[in-house]
Amino acid sequence: MSRKLMVVLSLMAVVLCWSSMVQAESLMAGMKASDWSFKDADGNAFSMESWAGKILLINYVDPDESDLNEHFTDAMKKAKDQGLLKEETYKGIGIVDCKATWKPDALIRTMAGKKAKKYNTTILFDYEAILRNAWGLEADTANAVLLDKNRVVRVIVRGKVPQSEVDSIVGMAIKIQDE
Repeated sequence: MSRKLMVVLSLMAVVLCWSSMVQAESLMAGMKASDWSFKDADGNAFSMESWAGKILLINYVDPDESDLNEHFTDAMKKAKDQGLLKEETYKGIGIVDCKATWKPDALIRTMAGKKAKKYNTTILFDYEAILRNAWGLEADTANAVLLDKNRVVRVIVRGKVPQSEVDSIVGMAIKIQDE
């Protein structure tokens, strides 16, 4: 093997080792979630601190898959409408993974506006997949993350929330309001 090839292979090995060390650890139940800051369609910045002291459901969604977890979001909305999830202790939001789609920003904002109105919530925009990369979320799908008041992950679902788990996740959100 030539010296030049050995140097190139050695450099590649170093880069691979370094990139695996700096890659973010995937967020899992029991871990504290790192904070973030994103803007809504009006340019207002929000972070987890914006809803300090509240249980936070974050639906992180590729716009191409915006209806994938609607069954789950509808169940959480129903619990809120019934007063089981209280305004003072719970907040559900959406964060759009804009980098995961070919759709133009104007169309994404229109789609998000309809969802925000339907669920009476805040929709934020992640144009560079910052949260997806930081939390190890899945691209090209929906992700649901339920955080307690201390920002510890109670539930994380990458992809479609199985119908069989919807009631237990809703029940957990209701239960942890009193913790």
